[in-house]
Amino acid sequence: MANELVIYCDESVIDGKFYSNFYGGVLIKSTDLEIVAHSIAEKMKELNLNGEVKWQKVTANYLEKYRELMCHFFDLIKEGLVKVRIMFTQNCNEARHLSKQQRENEYYLLYYQFLKHAFGLPHFAPTAPTRVRINFDRLPENNEQSERFKAYIAALSATTDFRAGKVKITPEDIYEVESHDHPILQCMDVILGSMAFRLNDKHREKPPGQHRRGKRTVAKEQLYKYINARIRDLYPGFNIGVSTGMQGDSANKWHHPYRHWNFVSNGSVYNPERVKGKK
Repeated sequence: MANELVIYCDESVIDGKFYSNFYGGVLIKSTDLEIVAHSIAEKMKELNLNGEVKWQKVTANYLEKYRELMCHFFDLIKEGLVKVRIMFTQNCNEARHLSKQQRENEYYLLYYQFLKHAFGLPHFAPTAPTRVRINFDRLPENNEQSERFKAYIAALSATTDFRAGKVKITPEDIYEVESHDHPILQCMDVILGSMAFRLNDKHREKPPGQHRRGKRTVAKEQLYKYINARIRDLYPGFNIGVSTGMQGDSANKWHHPYRHWNFVSNGSVYNPERVKGKK
């Protein structure tokens, strides 16, 4: 009998001040999917979070509810029911040798790299083939472009590592979904948004003409700090701005419950003038 994994994907902040192209994914074994989805939905119901949960909706009034929801989600991660991966690019690493076609398709090329490497799928080491179902938050392009993208992602099955790991993705197992129908995606949005917020120094922003930060900014920083504390509970000393180490074993790309990846494309040139904190 084949194994089955389910991945939910989201993206955020294509062009940030210091970090850009934020991609996030949540992986769950299909045998755990109903338990996880029901658990999160029930927690949202308990907290009276009746609308869609999103990072952009974090306010002082909702801070405690969002913190409790993140507590519940990170408990699921700690229990091994959920794996989370975050990928982003750092603006000081400039990809200067991309073709026009590569620049036009950057969104899809980055998603391809993310799914190929971030979860370490070939290291699942199954005793039988593994089927992977992928749910993307609604893609921004038209149907024809979306179908080409799905075929492109499905072609991962033909790569050497995926064949060796018996990992199979078909176009029929790639879906576009609405995040408001999927609490798992909504939790992903909060984590992804918090990382883009902190890495791009949004926590320092003040309204024009004001000497103090707005209440919403303060609330978002407090939620980020809670999320970061839960990550550090898994990995003491975790640095959100760098790629998570593999501790001498590439299989940890699969085994670790939570990882970050600062993606640097081949041929990138380091520009010190774009380093965070550079005047």
